[in-house]
Amino acid sequence: MLGEAPGLAPWQQRVVEEKQALDGKLERLRSFFLADAINELSPADVDLLHQQEIAMSTYSAVLNERILAFR
Repeated sequence: MLGEAPGLAPWQQRVVEEKQALDGKLERLRSFFLADAINELSPADVDLLHQQEIAMSTYSAVLNERILAFR
């Protein structure tokens, strides 16, 4: 398992893995904002991607709070 943390219940480990996967996607999305390809999108699509980034960031923060509560 990715980033296995000792002493966690299986469901808690799944939350950790979910956050790791989400953070990887968030990092790739943020990198896309810096790529030239972003200029090929319509302003509406760029706006939607920014909204997606905000939602993903919020989701990641909630998962982080849940993980902190495991300890």
